[in-house]
Amino acid sequence: MTTQDVVIVGGGLAALHVATNLRAAHFTGSIRVLSAESELPYDRTPLSKAFMRGEVDEVSLQLKPQQFFASENFEWHLGERVTEVDAAAQQVTTSTGSRFAYDQLVWAAGGSPRALSIEGSDLDGVVHVRTLEDAQVLRRRAQSARSMAVIGGGHIGLEVAAAMRHMGLDVAVLEAQDRLLARVTSPVVSDYYARLHTDAGVKIITSAVVERIEGRSGVVSSVELADGTSIPADIVVVGVGIIPEVEPLRAAGAVCSNGVDVDASCSTSLPNVFALGDCANMERHFASGRQLRLESVPNVTAQAKVVARSLMGEEASVHEIPWFWSHQYETKLRTVGVLGAYDELVVRGEPATGQFSVAYLKDSQIVAMDCVNRMKDFVRAKELVGSQQHVEAAAVAAVEDLRELLTPTT
Repeated sequence: MTTQDVVIVGGGLAALHVATNLRAAHFTGSIRVLSAESELPYDRTPLSKAFMRGEVDEVSLQLKPQQFFASENFEWHLGERVTEVDAAAQQVTTSTGSRFAYDQLVWAAGGSPRALSIEGSDLDGVVHVRTLEDAQVLRRRAQSARSMAVIGGGHIGLEVAAAMRHMGLDVAVLEAQDRLLARVTSPVVSDYYARLHTDAGVKIITSAVVERIEGRSGVVSSVELADGTSIPADIVVVGVGIIPEVEPLRAAGAVCSNGVDVDASCSTSLPNVFALGDCANMERHFASGRQLRLESVPNVTAQAKVVARSLMGEEASVHEIPWFWSHQYETKLRTVGVLGAYDELVVRGEPATGQFSVAYLKDSQIVAMDCVNRMKDFVRAKELVGSQQHVEAAAVAAVEDLRELLTPTT
């Protein structure tokens, strides 16, 4: 068994960015990637949006052409899910029984969709939207379906709902909280999205307690709520979050809490083992040191740069302000920061026009901002959140350009 200089677990965007950053930094060692999927790296972000609407296809989702991987001298193994990590021996074992030794291990395995533990959750027609295969199944089923229920009113669920309304399906969104997007935004933005989807013909049910999924001949037919409401559904999409893929690391002794814990350099508690992406739980300076696991492309990009530098023996740490996006219908949301505690909320613009922003202030600092169809505010928000400058709420509401709030640095 030949020892590889770097073994990367996971074959998605995070793995690709680490590998390409290493080669860009003139890393001459071996790089072996072990991917549980059967596809080379592809863009997941359009799966619930443009891909579902038929605006992009499988080829355009590919992040790099096949010949790229040979040209960069990567060993990219598909269908190899890592099931065991032996930190003392510095080797991993995969689902095929293969063993691979490493000098440095990078864990970029992401996560798997959280399943429902209710009756009927295993019926044909109950789907998730995490992988290309998931999206292909959903798009194919939607061609002959008339109705769909989405369990979960987060961004993924709402993006799928918008895409399915575009295809002409009757859609119901079932959210356990008392409003949509309750975990990530304020009531102002939640109310806007509820109106947006209702106006598009989506049935929104909040405080929904899903009791079971009914089926006929093994195929889903409806979703039954605890209050007796029955929602007809030829398809049920479950969008209630992911479970980080970290069990082999946990079994090997890594400290894990809501993912695998990493420091600012993306190092885990195991020697010579790094982690990044959806499965990495990191202390965030912009969130008062809270440990957070972020699921976003910008987070992956920032962490991949740090991991590559660390593998090259350099000191590096993650300091970027996170940002996120979501496209639903013709509405584009850009969010800067992670919403936590805030003591003031400022609305810029008028939600009824479909162009507005919401700034969240804590101790007179903008800690996060939601920008709906207001790209100019989004650009300035990234600067303001990063600057940690003190501002007055009245000024945030009054200025035409948020740049006016930035104090020049010398």
